[in-house]
Amino acid sequence: MSEQSNFIIRSARFDDLEELNEMMYDLHDEHHQIAPELFKPAEHIEKSIAHYLEHPECLVYVAMCDDHVVGFVSGYFGQYQSPVSQPVLMGSADELYVDVQHRKGGIAQALMKRIECEFRDYGAKFMFVEVWDKNQAAVSFYRQFGFENHIHCLVKPLTEKN
Repeated sequence: MSEQSNFIIRSARFDDLEELNEMMYDLHDEHHQIAPELFKPAEHIEKSIAHYLEHPECLVYVAMCDDHVVGFVSGYFGQYQSPVSQPVLMGSADELYVDVQHRKGGIAQALMKRIECEFRDYGAKFMFVEVWDKNQAAVSFYRQFGFENHIHCLVKPLTEKN
């Protein structure tokens, strides 16, 4: 669906779990397709979004279209502190997914705006997201949404002599 979709954004509920877990599976499958050397096949990952619904510091929003979940964003907020940094309240968007048939219709942007608004309401000063460098579509999306590099995490394979 490349045109603007008719959808609503709302907080996820426990009765959304079946559709959410199917989407979580699809998300992991897409990651595996992009970089099978890094990501396990989706069927080998046991991750449910239920724990996000059970904890008050966690958030899940869904995009609904025709009474079906067509996308979701999950995240949490909390105090970030390291031995060298000042403590700061920040939000983290952990997973963002829109099913293939509903992409390019503004759903991902609406989901990100919703969780950002909630983080602001909780007093978060920053919003954090992690994205694999190989997922350039996601990197581009987040940059357009105002995210900037914060920490560079570099990897060097040790399987060959360098």
